[in-house]
Amino acid sequence: MIGRGAAVWTRTAGTGPQRVLPDGCTDLIWSEAGPDGELLVAGPDTRARLAPGPPGTRAVGLRFAPGQGPAVLGVPAHELRDQLVPLAALWPGAEVRRLAERIAEAERIADAERIAEAERTAEAERTAARQAVQGRLLEDAALGRLRTAEPPDPVLAAIVAGVSRGTGVAGIAAAVGLGERQLHRRSLAAFGYGAKTLGRVLRLNRALDLARTGVPFAAVAATAGYADQAHLAREVRTLTGVPLGRLLQGSGG
Repeated sequence: MIGRGAAVWTRTAGTGPQRVLPDGCTDLIWSEAGPDGELLVAGPDTRARLAPGPPGTRAVGLRFAPGQGPAVLGVPAHELRDQLVPLAALWPGAEVRRLAERIAEAERIADAERIAEAERTAEAERTAARQAVQGRLLEDAALGRLRTAEPPDPVLAAIVAGVSRGTGVAGIAAAVGLGERQLHRRSLAAFGYGAKTLGRVLRLNRALDLARTGVPFAAVAATAGYADQAHLAREVRTLTGVPLGRLLQGSGG
């Protein structure tokens, strides 16, 4: 973890589509697709998208909390909204090549650190060890960028807290001492979209977390801040493209 702002994840593509849900975050990704692998950046999504890659393709990513990505990536979040772009489009080519070479060598590094023992370790354990090293390398690259980045916008935490509580745009703007237009501009740069859309996305994720634990949909709607269960159903379908029940079954990807 980089403080409380980012976390490493891993994914292996299955035989069906994998649905990536909007969460207000940006991701720095190493994908093993292709002969040499590739470094990618996924911007903040407004709708669900299907992850690329043939079955079996492995990926390791570093997910930045809402508002943190621009400091690392060097561009406003709205320029990456709903996009998946090569890291080389954002960072100097030489820097990207060095990072890609180190990540591609992660299995050798893992063996050298005795994380995996080549002859005796199961393939799954070797893969996990390699991905752990790859994740650390992504974190190191992000930390290096953060050391020279501008300090984060001090209002971002208040915006996230406000939309998470269900506070309206006018109330958040007043609380942080900004006009609504100023708040919108700052939100676009930090999160990729305005505070209202950020609130919808974060509320969706709260609702899904509850529903995955078996909470009845009506209770999910009330707890997460929807007007009723029908409102929850409409928002889930709008933002994810599938009904809530199908999403929870995993058939949506």
